[in-house]
Amino acid sequence: MNKLLFRISLALVAFACALGLLTILVISLSNQVRHQHYWSDLVTPPMRFLAESQALLTNNRLNSLSVVAQQQSQFDTVTLARFNLGQVVLDTEDGLFKARTKLGDGLLLELESDISGRSFYELYLWLVKLSLGDETNDTSHSIQTQLGIQFRVSETFADMESQWLLESIADKGQYLAISENEIKAYLQAPGGEIYKVDFPLPYQSTSWLTIALLVVLAFIALLSLVYLLIQNFDRKLRGVENVVSRIARGELDARVKSSGSENALDRLSTAFNSMADQIQRLMLIQKEMIHAVSHELRTPVARIRFGVQMIEDSPSQDALQAQVKGIDGDIQELDELIDEILTYARLEQGGLIFAFQEANVEDIVHQVVGEQSGDKPDLNIRAEFTEESKLWADADVEARYIHRSIQNLVGNATRYASGNVLVSCSFNQETCRVDIEDDGPGIPEDQWESVFTPFARLDDSRTRSSGGYGLGLSIVRRILYWHGGQAFLGRSERLGGAKFSLVWPRKQQEADIEV
Repeated sequence: MNKLLFRISLALVAFACALGLLTILVISLSNQVRHQHYWSDLVTPPMRFLAESQALLTNNRLNSLSVVAQQQSQFDTVTLARFNLGQVVLDTEDGLFKARTKLGDGLLLELESDISGRSFYELYLWLVKLSLGDETNDTSHSIQTQLGIQFRVSETFADMESQWLLESIADKGQYLAISENEIKAYLQAPGGEIYKVDFPLPYQSTSWLTIALLVVLAFIALLSLVYLLIQNFDRKLRGVENVVSRIARGELDARVKSSGSENALDRLSTAFNSMADQIQRLMLIQKEMIHAVSHELRTPVARIRFGVQMIEDSPSQDALQAQVKGIDGDIQELDELIDEILTYARLEQGGLIFAFQEANVEDIVHQVVGEQSGDKPDLNIRAEFTEESKLWADADVEARYIHRSIQNLVGNATRYASGNVLVSCSFNQETCRVDIEDDGPGIPEDQWESVFTPFARLDDSRTRSSGGYGLGLSIVRRILYWHGGQAFLGRSERLGGAKFSLVWPRKQQEADIEV
């Protein structure tokens, strides 16, 4: 859960950073376009007006406005083409604004201003003053029409704001103040009237429209990200749902496809596939067990039925006792078979039947060897331990089942040994290993794996006449499986017969150990 939370948080942080960088880039590009567009819209009308009314240039009182010769090499092809179309070209050079338009005969009208655009506003004021001095009012009407600005007489003192403003107008003939929020412009007409000129609002780098658009785009991007995440989760969950439905219909080999990553759904897919494998294996084992059990039960049941029939026809008491003894042996065989089947079934159910406790494996081995030596006094059954084994003999095991697994293998070895059975043990800090060897005929290598199959029997050298039901080795392997180890078969180099080996970790996980 912590990894998933970390990844989601990391993805959101990465998304926020990417969105922030994109926002900064969009605002920067937008501001560049808006900045150029604002000043271009501001300076184009008066420049075009002067280009069309060149006679006004003779009365020019602006130091920032000049007529220069057009130098072809100074401009690129696009700029020259714009000049030829009569457009106003606005450039930023050395921190200054320069607005240029073509006058004709290789001349350009050039207006230079600082970054605040003061010269642009002063050009408007100059043209307005010219129009106010035109008695015919033709220039005034033309300027108001083409420049698109309004100017009106300030009729009240409150409109003039301060005495200092009046003094500035009286001294310079005009007043121009540029701030971030507004442009204040006043000028005095030749007749003494004071006019207020209304300019468009100054350029604002922050546009509410742009911010609103970015917020909407960010919201859409976030919704898209959430949608993609939900779609991915939904698609994978639908895959799991589809496989569950297929398994419910009996398709036990159906599995969920996993990408192999470490996210929650892929871990769920892996766990589900593991569960499906276990279910399929248990179903197969159940099917094989039912078939094998029905086969194994026929023989003793048939012998019991035959014995009962013989009891009815027994000619003497001795014959009757013999039949009763045979029936009792068959019942004992059935009881042992049922015990083996129930043990194997419990082991197949899972590790919940195990309660791991620390026990001395060396003592368990000695106990098994002592029991088997008492049952087979004609065989040499002995145990060997490496030098360091006594130091690491204590291990986390289910003592009863480890005893049974070693007992099954030693008992199995005594059935086929000619005279010697060796139980060699090697324990270290990490693992426990027990090898059971005999000097019997051994087992062919191509059958080493099949001997652990439930109810499996090999050739005539290991048949029912030797005892057993074919479940002993399967039980051993399952016991070692739930101990986190393995049981495998090989050939004994010391005695020449079969060699069964048990290997498991000396310490189990803490959650599996009963305290």
